[in-house]
Amino acid sequence: MPEGEALPTLEDAVALGLTGAEYELVCEKQNGPPNQVELAMYSLLWSEHCAYKHSKKLLRTLPTEGEHVVMGPGENAGAVDVGGGLVCAFKVESHNHPSAVEPFQGAATGVGGILRDIFAIGARPIAVLDSLRFGEPASATGDGGARVRYLLDGAVSGIGHYGNSIGVPTVGGEVYFEAPYEQNCLVNAMALGLARRGELVRSAATGPGNVIVLFGASTGRDGIGGASVLASAELGGEGEEDKRPTVQVGDPFEEKKLLECSLELLQRGLLVALQDLGAAGLTSSASEMASKGEVGIDIDVARVPLREPGMEPFEVMVSESQERMLCVVEPARLGAVLELCEKWEVEGAAIGTVTDTMRMRVLCDGELVGDMPVRALVDDCPLYDLKPRKPAKPLYAAPAAGLAPGVGAHETLLALLASANLASRRPLFEQYDAIVQSRTVRRPEQADAAVLALPDGGALAVSIDGNGRRVAADPYRGTIAAVLECAANLACVGAEPLGTTNNLNFGNPEKPHIAWQLTEAVRGLGDACRALAAPIVGGNVSLYNEGATGPIYPTPVIGMVGRLPDARRAAGLGFAQGGAQIALVGSFAPALGASELDKLHGRPLPDGLAEVDLAAVIATHAAVRDAVRAGALASAHDIAEGGLAVALAECCLAGASGASVELPASLATEEFLFGECSGAFLVSGAAGALEALGERAPVSVIGTVGGEALTLELRAGLQTDRVTVPLSELSSAHAQGLARFFP
Repeated sequence: MPEGEALPTLEDAVALGLTGAEYELVCEKQNGPPNQVELAMYSLLWSEHCAYKHSKKLLRTLPTEGEHVVMGPGENAGAVDVGGGLVCAFKVESHNHPSAVEPFQGAATGVGGILRDIFAIGARPIAVLDSLRFGEPASATGDGGARVRYLLDGAVSGIGHYGNSIGVPTVGGEVYFEAPYEQNCLVNAMALGLARRGELVRSAATGPGNVIVLFGASTGRDGIGGASVLASAELGGEGEEDKRPTVQVGDPFEEKKLLECSLELLQRGLLVALQDLGAAGLTSSASEMASKGEVGIDIDVARVPLREPGMEPFEVMVSESQERMLCVVEPARLGAVLELCEKWEVEGAAIGTVTDTMRMRVLCDGELVGDMPVRALVDDCPLYDLKPRKPAKPLYAAPAAGLAPGVGAHETLLALLASANLASRRPLFEQYDAIVQSRTVRRPEQADAAVLALPDGGALAVSIDGNGRRVAADPYRGTIAAVLECAANLACVGAEPLGTTNNLNFGNPEKPHIAWQLTEAVRGLGDACRALAAPIVGGNVSLYNEGATGPIYPTPVIGMVGRLPDARRAAGLGFAQGGAQIALVGSFAPALGASELDKLHGRPLPDGLAEVDLAAVIATHAAVRDAVRAGALASAHDIAEGGLAVALAECCLAGASGASVELPASLATEEFLFGECSGAFLVSGAAGALEALGERAPVSVIGTVGGEALTLELRAGLQTDRVTVPLSELSSAHAQGLARFFP
């Protein structure tokens, strides 16, 4: 800081997101008030987005070790062993607040950031999935849903633009529409990559005297304050235009060059360590590399390639400009590194040095402008104990009714298929390239999980899921249900879970009722992952997702990766074999509380969900998985939102074949047809295969594949009620349900 320039004040610190007590602690760590550069860096690294100061203690309770785990939490991405000397790197992250402010760039740069996390550990990205949440399409705000359409169109376009341009397929995902996401949409992106096990790289800076090299795009003012001012505070609804400068701008073509350059640098053994620049830019990447390696780092901002003239040192350090990487290089290899950057037309510059001081020093053309202990910056942010308290009254209003009372099963089924949360996502996923790289075995709407071929003939399966309404009704059991849903999706294609990632999207944790939601959800996440032996290998926490109208539904998004030995036997969800028997597998105990039908009827959320027998559900998963692997089943689909009737309709539509189903009248209730629970599957196959499956799990044969309609026969003695819905009606309702809102 130039001599004579006034130091920032407490008010400046509060404006940057620090509390008064935190500012006093910073002054103590610095032995006096911090200057402008130092305050900016502390405000970012001590933000919720970077420090996880309200969630880190909870995250320490999660299972992170297991038979297949190669790299767990703490690196850019986690990784699991998938056989044949290969590992799968994967992670999910959020870009919620940027997407609520500027949906196209917010979503696009979210994809760019998660891809960098994958190749930062030396893996080539092979797939992207997305998990999205928006307000109701027919918005209650009086704009007819215009804001929701704007956010959805922008986010989907941004995801497609980035993934399609860089050549990474978007193979799956999910989207829900609920009123609590009206002001604060959620955009979570998950990516996977493959690497040779011995070629993974970590991010710890080592070797005093080694050179710090920044390579990739030049640095500008976009993204300044993104991690603290934007991502670690509530969105107020007004003044969002003022936050647009904190949203980064992405360039997938620049990232493609960066990807290839990074992987070749690693392949040639030229790097000591590698780290992407995401939230907090150079501040976070350099400081965290120093902390992990227990070293110091000096950076001279005058050496950083800029695309905007006159940037202040603090602006250079906190810029979140995209498509940049930071690496540690031995001096003798610096020339080779810069030469390779030039080959890939990627700008590279030596901007600093590894030291043995354990201090983060910032210089400007040799003049010291910032000097901080690495431990203070990265490790000494105060961690807060939550004060959870279950709310005494409901937090969320009942939804508006969309279905008249007393309608029959025919009309109810069509209404559910046409509802925004259950309708076909084809209008959205057709904007994505799902088959680039030629690994995709099962595309969206073909199977419950995405399936990607491996070189040895096996395959990876991946699923992403989370139902905020069910978690809002019961954070503990709702989160368990989300984890089980992912595992069930994998079982349907014959895959065994290897590891899990998660994105915890919640409101303001300083409020007791939000702290209770978060605490209970993490408890459920841990219990479910331990039971499945699918440990957490990494993830993300996104808090303060609320605005003037209140908090979002608590939304833990779960991503799970599994492996199956034979890609050719990955089952689809569609009824594909005429004459095959249809069976209900598992202990099926559906309930209407928090279901899609409850929502259509405008019913409030229940206070709690039914307890799940984890051991029984997991045993059913294993039975279905093994039957699929053996090639014994023609189709497999888990029963989820909309219940049994909707699952039957989805199987008919995916296989372009009807079905005749017979149920005793005692089971032909609204709850049995449309209620929801965990642990049940709908499968089809030969009679002998279903008998064999019945030796390991409860199996009830309920019908036969064939015809041009879904027919439900509800028998009571000699009386039979028949509900027949032609495939054309099912298809029209399902196809037009979302398209009518988003033409």
